[in-house]
Amino acid sequence: MSLFQIALLAIPIILAVTLHEAAHGFVALHFGDDTAKNAGRLTLNPIRHIDLFGTIILPFLLIISHTGVLFGYAKPVPVNFAALKNPRWDMLWVAAAGPVTNLLLAAVSALLLYTLNATQPDSGTGRELLLLSLQLNVVLAIFNMLPLPPLDGSKVLAAFLPGAVMRPYLAFGRYGMLVLLLLLIVLPLISQRTGIGLDIFGVLVGRPADWLIRNFLAIAGA
Repeated sequence: MSLFQIALLAIPIILAVTLHEAAHGFVALHFGDDTAKNAGRLTLNPIRHIDLFGTIILPFLLIISHTGVLFGYAKPVPVNFAALKNPRWDMLWVAAAGPVTNLLLAAVSALLLYTLNATQPDSGTGRELLLLSLQLNVVLAIFNMLPLPPLDGSKVLAAFLPGAVMRPYLAFGRYGMLVLLLLLIVLPLISQRTGIGLDIFGVLVGRPADWLIRNFLAIAGA
């Protein structure tokens, strides 16, 4: 992959993770928690949200390892769930804000792709950028809704769990990053080398993402 292609990939990645995290902070503020605001994270400035490993190193490793997965994340916006007006249910809306934002970005990408197809069908770079944005945002939305702490889906599910179960469930988030790296890199590589179906990420995220992307592209006439 050329440096130009890597730089092209960086644009939708940075936009997707920046707006994802900012959305968490803005919704948390709406429900009474000003932690993100006080930390200077209620901003669309990507520098405030970029995580060296999650936004730069991890996507690069996934690209050069040819796992077939493109993923990244930003520094999590700090949220004090105890400061929310109704912590249990407001937590659900704060958590869902990020994935919903990514789906909205995917819809905007599809709309722009439709417009580009109608007005400038020969714009290869523009089509590639919008397609990358569409694919990345769909994958981010679905991946983040997996019920694995500390992903957003775990906080959505936690709202429906009794307190005695919810607390240890969310506490598992301290080990969540190791599990995520296993799903994202290790198992797909083992699956490729051995031919054994160990690509759990492909089943849980890849298949529903492919379905949703195909429908977005159908709407875009692509």
